[in-house]
Amino acid sequence: MEKTSVLAITKNGVSIGQNLKRLFPSWSIFAPAKFSNGDNEIIWYSTSTSEKIVELFKNNNALVCLFSLGAVIRLIAPHLKDKKTDPAVIVIDDKTNFVISVLSGHIGGANELTQEIAEKIGALPIITTAADVNKTIAVDLVGREFNWKIDDDSTVTKISAHMVNEESIGVFQQVGKKNWYKELPKNVAIYDTLEDLKKSNSKGHLIISDRIIDDEIVNESVIYRPPSLVVGVGLHWDTTKETIRNGIEHCLEKFKLSSKSIAKLVSIKKPQDVQGLIDVGKEMGIPVEYVNREDLAEVSAPNPSETVKKFEGTASVSEAAALKVSAGELIVEKQKFPPNLTIAIARVVN
Repeated sequence: MEKTSVLAITKNGVSIGQNLKRLFPSWSIFAPAKFSNGDNEIIWYSTSTSEKIVELFKNNNALVCLFSLGAVIRLIAPHLKDKKTDPAVIVIDDKTNFVISVLSGHIGGANELTQEIAEKIGALPIITTAADVNKTIAVDLVGREFNWKIDDDSTVTKISAHMVNEESIGVFQQVGKKNWYKELPKNVAIYDTLEDLKKSNSKGHLIISDRIIDDEIVNESVIYRPPSLVVGVGLHWDTTKETIRNGIEHCLEKFKLSSKSIAKLVSIKKPQDVQGLIDVGKEMGIPVEYVNREDLAEVSAPNPSETVKKFEGTASVSEAAALKVSAGELIVEKQKFPPNLTIAIARVVN
């Protein structure tokens, strides 16, 4: 967990905190100054615990509380927002009998961290989320380790209910890693095409795709967006941010592709990086990668240009860059936006 703090409010809690610090050296341990034993590894505070827990709740990815579950709930309840932003909260009792996952079990990682802590201190992990206790697919975690994004999380609760109630779930996967599950539950079936999925009697669906799906099936689906698209950009030194972004969005709309599946923006390495491309990458939250002209010249692209070769030293930039970096297949051939932009899109082959 990126930033984790431990809050102890009893003498036993301080000892537990010291042990956790040995097991998890990067964690910060907080305890009231009245219990200070001179241990410099612990941050001794003089404010009230009610103030300290709010501060830690707001500034950590995970918060481990070494006192009663009821007290923790009363203290953090006024500050809860939603499972996408609240930190993981875990409670450990004063005798380390139990490690309890309290808040943000899936998305926040509390369940996973609970298991890890319990194993290291020899305690019993307490996890109550239905997907875990029923040993089924956690709908909101599918593909998380591969950086998949959920297109619209408004259907997650509904499809999760179908999953844990063992109602029929259909899966259609077009792109992304195939090993996202170890063993499918008996109520989950995989379909080779979207049409087959539509014809099935599935109550809910998991769709793994980089394509925009204009169909009522999305209302009963959770759609995942793997980082499967590499956008190649051919441009001049003065091509603006607006021109580049408009070109990308035009191509995505024309070919019904999701921007959430863009893994990288790629282009030729120039003596000086084009500011417009840098700005687009920052705005869209997408990394930009550059390829040397010599490497691009070795790529066989479907639409080479002698003009481009004259100025850039390679007959293709957008197509060649997309193919080179993706190591996949071109799904959008070069689209021209005169006078200073071309866009091509390749799909990563897993």
